[in-house]
Amino acid sequence: MKLSFVVPAYNEENLIGKCIGSILKQAAEKSGEIEIIVVNNASTDRTGEIAASFAGVRVIYEPEKGLVNARRAGFLASNGDLVANVDADTILTPGWIDKVFRAFSSNNNLVALSGPHIFYDQSRIFNIWMRLFYGVGFIFYLMNRYVFRVGSMIQGGNFVVKRSALQKIGGYNSEFDFYGEDSDLARRLYPIGDVKFTFCLPIYASGRRVAAEGALVTGLRYGVNYFWTIFLKKPFTKNYTDVRLAGLNGRNRGIKEEKPKY
Repeated sequence: MKLSFVVPAYNEENLIGKCIGSILKQAAEKSGEIEIIVVNNASTDRTGEIAASFAGVRVIYEPEKGLVNARRAGFLASNGDLVANVDADTILTPGWIDKVFRAFSSNNNLVALSGPHIFYDQSRIFNIWMRLFYGVGFIFYLMNRYVFRVGSMIQGGNFVVKRSALQKIGGYNSEFDFYGEDSDLARRLYPIGDVKFTFCLPIYASGRRVAAEGALVTGLRYGVNYFWTIFLKKPFTKNYTDVRLAGLNGRNRGIKEEKPKY
C-alpha cells in the first residue's frame, strides 16, 4: 500500500519546510511506501525553491490559483493507493502515518479518514474552545452519517482518501474552491464506503485564519457551509481571504513532540 502526500502551497515559504520535514521524519523507515508532492500554486515567493531543496520531494506547478485546483493537480500527479491531503501550514503529529496505514489495512471498506486540527500557534484556552467546537461538529457528524445517512465529515488539510474511491466519484468538484470542498467530498464518498472522522488522527496546524477572522465568525462560516454543502450540494460562501503569518520567519511556536491528548 503506497501513500501519496499532496501539499498545496501558495506563498508558504515560512512554513513549507516544517511541513515537509515532519513527513520525511515519519517516512524514513518506510522506503518506497511514501511519496511527497508539493503543488506550488501560483506562489510569488520561494515556496517552490524551498520545497525542491528536500531530497525525494516532487514539486509541480499549478498556475491557476485555488485550493481545489491545487488538490486536483497533486492527485493527478500522484500514484499512491492512498492520497493524504495536508496543508502547507500543518505538521504531522507522532505516529500519524502508522495510524493511517493501520486504519486502511484493517477496514477494506474505508474510503476516507480524517481528524481534527491542533493549533500550535495559539493558546491553550484557544485550543480548548476549538475542541468544544469539534465536539459539537462530531455530534452532527454522527447524526448525518448514522441517522440521516446524508453524508459524513472531513477536515480539510487533514484527510486521506482512497485513490480508487476518488476516481469513482469523478475527483474533485470544480464548483467548490475553498469553503465546503471537504464536506462535498465527504458527501459524495459516503455512498460508496466508510468515511470516518476520528479524534485519534489529529494534526498540528496554524490557527492564523481563526485568529484573524475570529473563532465565532469562522465557526459559523464553516458550520453554515457544511450544512449548505451536505443538504443543498453547493457552497454558501464563495469568497475567502488569504491569510499568511507575518513575521513568523519559519518558527513554529508551541509544538511539542508528545502524544496528543485525545
